[in-house]
Amino acid sequence: MSPFLRTIFVIARRDFLSIVATPTFLLFLLAPLFMIGVGAIGGAGASQLADSARGAGRIVALVDTGDIEALRAADSRLRDALPRREKPVTLEIRVATPAADPLAIAREKGSDTYAVLSGPLAAPRIVEQEKGSSSGRYLALLAGEVLRDRAAGPLPPVAPRFESIANQGASIAVQQSMGFGAVFAIFLLTLLLAGQAVGMLAEEKGNKVIEILAAAVPLESVFLGKLLGLLGVAILFIAFWTAMAIGGGLVAATQIDPGAIAATGAAGKSAAALVSAPATGWPFFIGIGFAYFVMAFLLLGAVFLGVGAQAGTVREIQMLSLPITIFQVAMFSLSAAASSAPGSRLATIAQIFPFSSPLAMAARAATDGNHAIHLLALGWQAIWVALVVYLSVRLFRAGVLSGGGSWKFWRRAKVVTSAATPAGVVSSQSH
Repeated sequence: MSPFLRTIFVIARRDFLSIVATPTFLLFLLAPLFMIGVGAIGGAGASQLADSARGAGRIVALVDTGDIEALRAADSRLRDALPRREKPVTLEIRVATPAADPLAIAREKGSDTYAVLSGPLAAPRIVEQEKGSSSGRYLALLAGEVLRDRAAGPLPPVAPRFESIANQGASIAVQQSMGFGAVFAIFLLTLLLAGQAVGMLAEEKGNKVIEILAAAVPLESVFLGKLLGLLGVAILFIAFWTAMAIGGGLVAATQIDPGAIAATGAAGKSAAALVSAPATGWPFFIGIGFAYFVMAFLLLGAVFLGVGAQAGTVREIQMLSLPITIFQVAMFSLSAAASSAPGSRLATIAQIFPFSSPLAMAARAATDGNHAIHLLALGWQAIWVALVVYLSVRLFRAGVLSGGGSWKFWRRAKVVTSAATPAGVVSSQSH
């Protein structure tokens, strides 16, 4: 190993142990237990997102051209008569053609289709996602309402023919909720763990340790070592809570009555597992989510170290970290909005912008089954990580050598020139 790399790992090991090998780190590990309120807010947001996505579903009617206006008028009349909570999802009316396939329409991507009506209104064929659903009954009611408006005498009852199909993938609403959950988890972990850089930098600036390190090893090694050490702390934090979650799940599984599990039936269990799976599958979704977390952490951690080095006091460091935190919250808001509108222009912007890209692409992994796009996104983010680290290293070096309070990249040369000035010249100038 080259001396430069060896120095980086020495600094990383020092910073890692300085955080982990302390009693306060246990409190830091248990910090999520004290953040139940934040988790509740995130859960409420995910629930609202699911409700919003569910409301974006549809029911489709394939009818002749002459029935469109009558069907639309009957739909408007029935919606006005129903309470707000009982109103059905949006009705989409299409002209029936020989090529129109109700089953294919019910499985179209991009929106949850709960039921599709086709055929004559007197005996319609209704394809529904769930047997006996309210959406299918509403379409049958619409067909009967149109016939009732046209009838001059007694009207025979409508005889709809219902068909239920198996859902060919996870619900769009469930997948979007998973995407929001990934965005929220990466944002929370990044903000919580990358913020350790500010505290460590403030402590070392206060006791002059950073100046001793600057005199002993190259400042580039100090910066990269600190960033790598903080990443190790973050990985340890995630591993701890992952093990806790797995252990808790195994303990909960042992408390479930086997008879109750058998009573649910194999079909029901397989359907539940299908509905709760992200588009890319659980193994890929978890793996790519961790990779995006690493990218987001390196971006934010490098910015914290580079900007924090410009401050001369602990108070200045804390003040400088505030705009970064606000910016990160803005990136979270952008990514959360993008997760509720996959495929939109907003989602594309969030996925391209480097500081929101890790969060937005993690959300996309829940709704888009394309794996190759994530490899391209990781390469794009790696380019920006390298650029941000390069700029932050120069800021870090200038800030440390100048003692803070300067953003000039050439501060190092000025400090070296001042140090090389003869003592006699300085003395004569002072007199």
